[in-house]
Amino acid sequence: MTAALLAVFIGSSIRLAMPLLLAAIGELISERAGVLNMSIEGMMLAGAFGGAVGAWATGSPSLGLLVGLLAALPVALIQAFLTVVLRANQIVTGLGLNILVLGATTLAYREIFGARSRETIPGFPAWTPPLLGDIPVFGEAVFRQVWLVYAAIVVVILAAFVLRQTAIGIALTAAGDDPRTLERAGLSVEALRFGAILMTGMLAALAGTFLSIGDIHTFTEGMTNGAGYLAIAAVIFGNWTVGRTVVACFVFGAATALQFQLPAIGLDVPNALLIMMPYLLAFLAVAGLVGRQTAPRALATPFRR
Repeated sequence: MTAALLAVFIGSSIRLAMPLLLAAIGELISERAGVLNMSIEGMMLAGAFGGAVGAWATGSPSLGLLVGLLAALPVALIQAFLTVVLRANQIVTGLGLNILVLGATTLAYREIFGARSRETIPGFPAWTPPLLGDIPVFGEAVFRQVWLVYAAIVVVILAAFVLRQTAIGIALTAAGDDPRTLERAGLSVEALRFGAILMTGMLAALAGTFLSIGDIHTFTEGMTNGAGYLAIAAVIFGNWTVGRTVVACFVFGAATALQFQLPAIGLDVPNALLIMMPYLLAFLAVAGLVGRQTAPRALATPFRR
């Protein structure tokens, strides 16, 4: 592989990993608080659709981003109400919401854009930070990205700091590990979990809008294509830590980038195998074949006073 192809591969891996990274950090926050948020796929899809419609209707990708965030909020609120207030099964409610959002966005998409439309919508342009773009060979290929890529890096740093260095981070971890002790300390487990789910919704919406108005500048039916489930697998792969979750997202992003890179360098690999690679890695993670996994002790367990 030449240096130019390597640079393109790295840049593509970063771009493809970013929506997974945003969603996975949101899922990590939720799971650290004790909620297995299976509806993250639906939240991403709602954000992608809201962002696309908002940008198409207003001509502004910035307003589209705002609409995308608002579109995912009802999904997060329903998920929080069902799992925290009503104490419903977290897996069943999450999958149900995913199906609901898929049906709703498909119907609305066909009504607004028409069946099988590929209408281009306004989106964010790629941008190269000063100095980094001047690096020979790698500058433009690696660092020319939508600003949401750099925002995602900031989100990761903030999440790591909050979870490890602040009182709210310690309380969130306690909500997932030992909610009884947290309750005896006078803090509300329900409020912390409710807030964690809403934060997950916002980050998942940001990931969805990245897909529709940050990357391909259009919307297609079910365009998240299982990215939310990959984000959940990345959290498991990362053993519920920020650093390892970031690594997992980049591994998944690189596996997806190989679908386009291997044919470019002349390697004849079946396309079906390349498409399968990210999901195979996710399967290995969920199966526990990438090392011992230590989940929050109260994960997916409804809290009762």
